Amino acid sequence: MIIVENISKSYADQALFKHAGFRLNAGEKLGLVGRNGHGKTTLLRLLVGEEEPDSGSITIPKGYTHGYMYQDPTFTENSVLKEGCRGLGERESDHFWKVEKVLAGLGFSISDTGKHPSELSGGFQVRLNLAKTLVRDVDLLLLDEPDNYLDITSIRWLTRYLNNRNGELILITHNRGFMDDVVTHTMGIYRKTLRKIEGNTGKLYSQFAIEEEVYEKTRLNDEKKRKKAEIFIRRFRAKARLGGLVQSRIKTLEKQKKLEKLEKTKDLDFSFTSRPFNGKPVINVKELSFGYEPDRLLFSDLSFYVGPYDRICVVGKNGRGKTTLLKALAGKLEFLSGEVKPNVTVKSAYYEQGNVDNLEDERTVLEEIMSADPDTDQQKARNISGMMMFEEDAALKKIMVLSGGEKSRVMLGKVIATPVNFLLLDEPTNHLDMESCDALLEAINDFDGAVLMVTHNEMLLHGLAERLIVFRDGAVSLFEGSYQSFLEIKGWGDEKIENVNEANEKKGKKKKERKEQRKLRSQFVGERAKVLKPLEKRIAGLEKKIVKTENDLKELHKAIVEASEDGKGDLIAELSRNIHNCEKVIETSFRMLEAASGEYEEQKGFFEKRLAELNNPAD
Repeated sequence: MIIVENISKSYADQALFKHAGFRLNAGEKLGLVGRNGHGKTTLLRLLVGEEEPDSGSITIPKGYTHGYMYQDPTFTENSVLKEGCRGLGERESDHFWKVEKVLAGLGFSISDTGKHPSELSGGFQVRLNLAKTLVRDVDLLLLDEPDNYLDITSIRWLTRYLNNRNGELILITHNRGFMDDVVTHTMGIYRKTLRKIEGNTGKLYSQFAIEEEVYEKTRLNDEKKRKKAEIFIRRFRAKARLGGLVQSRIKTLEKQKKLEKLEKTKDLDFSFTSRPFNGKPVINVKELSFGYEPDRLLFSDLSFYVGPYDRICVVGKNGRGKTTLLKALAGKLEFLSGEVKPNVTVKSAYYEQGNVDNLEDERTVLEEIMSADPDTDQQKARNISGMMMFEEDAALKKIMVLSGGEKSRVMLGKVIATPVNFLLLDEPTNHLDMESCDALLEAINDFDGAVLMVTHNEMLLHGLAERLIVFRDGAVSLFEGSYQSFLEIKGWGDEKIENVNEANEKKGKKKKERKEQRKLRSQFVGERAKVLKPLEKRIAGLEKKIVKTENDLKELHKAIVEASEDGKGDLIAELSRNIHNCEKVIETSFRMLEAASGEYEEQKGFFEKRLAELNNPAD
């Protein structure tokens, strides 16, 4: 168990954590989420002792070991295999098979293992660094964006590897689907604190939304009460007979903690600019072939069309020609043979992976976005800069001082500035945090035009793809259908294959289990009603009581104002007592409502989870 208590950490004027803490228990696989620059990597560095908190403590058991994936790889051996073996512990130093297995899973061929690490591309050097981390026999694995530079099959392999691994895990990734497939718990860096729950990212973000809504309602309610109290104090301060009531309200206001308005969280909030389109298809591709060497083609005889509102995703391993295809369609490369016929009314925009080098260092964010389209004036560029989270003076930053993620947002802003009816997107989620990926998915869904996109993000594939261009086994083919249909019909060949006897045995077992499950389900639904219905009645009764008492309170406040104007002292005293009693009833009822609602949600969550298990039993 790791215990982090009350830690604070700041850099200059920026506070990352204030009195934050959590516990990592045995066997937990923890997903760490938060916006870029909010302290995810810093927290990992604190846990491994590379940095110290400004205050608070981190308690790690004696002899507890960790493996941390460093972002900048350093290599000393003369072959990939030998370098991978450096990750093995002393007792496993001769377990070459373990390293070979991990390298193969991450996409290394047998010939790759004999290469010098310096011969590898930047992406494969990162993969080698990941392999060295994965082969270590440690208690805790800390992985900071391990899926960077991994293709879809390698991500799927890594998912299975992490699921089968014993021990604890802390995982940072912007790929929500990957995280949700791996973790048992999720923790968010939330307003400079750490919030951990059992479950996936969806559950955590729902929890944040509910808490913020409750906080804001409480704040507004408190503000109304405060204003009423202040009006009462101003109105009756001079009246001696009401001095006690006035002093009581003054003391109450002094004791009452004022809830500050929550700082607005900045989100990417944008939509692509669509351009009217006449006719179809958008583009027609016939027998397209390309290779950097004539005798070594990346793809050949590829034919497909893109309809006006198509959502086509290009998938497959890295290095097979996905990016090359998009470049050819965008007119950036000359293909060897075949033809690409765009409709004459088509205007396309191309978001190119790694194209941030084409940004002008001396330009500001505003100037770069204005350069995308002649019709983009300063006000429009300002609006787009704001959408991309470059508000006010941030829009005047020069490109040279921006991070990789910020430059990617500028590139996205330039695409948005251009009215188009065809989007060519090459891994647009690289460098975007999880919230920004969600915004991108929504923007692509809402775009009134066609989209052709390369991505390894399975959440985007499930959410968008209507057709697929699949690069695999040295060939490229078109799949007519969703990504889920592709997995069910074709798959990536990495699913576990059962033999016939196992399958038949499983079938018989399932048949028996179904009868038992139907019986259990029926009993469980009855039990659920017995527990939840009384709670629902109690909540409804309390809500009704609160509404009625609040209405009574309004009438009493009107009456006390009238009595004060008429100078009826006895009536004022009686009305004040009644107001006090009503406020007490409301306060007590709210506490009871909060407790009943909490119990209801807890019980409902338990029954929903159990019913889900009964409806979808594990194999």
